[in-house]
Amino acid sequence: MKKMRWIRAFQLFEQFRNMSVSQKDFDRAEVKAAHLDEKASDFKLLIAMGRDTIAGRYKMNKWNLSVIVGTVVYVLSPLDAIPDVIPVLGWIDDLTIVGYAIGKLSAEMRKYKTFKEKTATSML
Repeated sequence: MKKMRWIRAFQLFEQFRNMSVSQKDFDRAEVKAAHLDEKASDFKLLIAMGRDTIAGRYKMNKWNLSVIVGTVVYVLSPLDAIPDVIPVLGWIDDLTIVGYAIGKLSAEMRKYKTFKEKTATSML
């Protein structure tokens, strides 16, 4: 039964990767990051990467952007494998999807951090 929930979570994630997100969706996702414990700061970094890419400030390939979009939409969706209305348990599948995205995008996240450091330095 537990394995079926994870399979369902990844099936939903794959469907959500083809959707689009707005700035309002990014804002809502950032609020939900509070439920992601140790993954919250990495999830917020993914949100910043998505925002900057969509705004044209940062370049990333479409596959990586689709992983971010899928992750954000999954975290916001009421169609989770485990509904978020179930306290604590409802966030476990979100943590799994966010962890998957972080794992897939770790190299891109390092590049983005370097980009942000250089951008901040050039503004001084």
